[in-house]
Amino acid sequence: MSTEHANPQTPLSAPRDIGAARLAKVYAQAIVEAADRQQCRTAVIEELSQLVDEVLPKVANLVAVLESPRVSVGDKTSIVNTTLAGKVSPTTLNALLVLAQHDRLSILPEIVAAVRREVDSREGRRQAVLTTASPIPADAQTDLLHSIEQSLGTPLAATFAVNPDLLGGLVVRVEDTVYDHSVATSLVSLAERLKQRSIHEIQHRRDRLGSA
Repeated sequence: MSTEHANPQTPLSAPRDIGAARLAKVYAQAIVEAADRQQCRTAVIEELSQLVDEVLPKVANLVAVLESPRVSVGDKTSIVNTTLAGKVSPTTLNALLVLAQHDRLSILPEIVAAVRREVDSREGRRQAVLTTASPIPADAQTDLLHSIEQSLGTPLAATFAVNPDLLGGLVVRVEDTVYDHSVATSLVSLAERLKQRSIHEIQHRRDRLGSA
């Protein structure tokens, strides 16, 4: 479960298109299958996610080298091996080396996102985006997601987004389905109650600290 307010720029800035998405899905399936054979799925996902979300954004020079068509595939492979050998699991390292050898590191963010979707699919979770007019606290997000899962009768891999221009307060999209106004209205009411509860809890804590 994650929250987004806008579409952040990915650390590797190669053009993103349908072809890249399809290619990313193929690599993602291969990575998940390799991780499952080695029984290290969780570790591989965590390592790839950390690389894309935390490491690459902080190392601009490395990103530029991995993207550059002037850097040979052999050099990119060597950089990956030198930089990450011993710091990630052998399965993660092998996946990155394969991507380097095929000059596909430029779509690493798409591949990592596809890995997450592949795992969600294999574990029976459907992709969902819950868009609210204003941010709601993490505990309220959890309660809201749980309520929607119960209503739909299916587990969800949810992303929370914020759109201040949203009318009605909440839009629920599960894969290709956007739920109608009657469903959304009841969920808006729940979201508002959760938000107000969180506000009251924060105020209560402040009052207790003030009296202390």
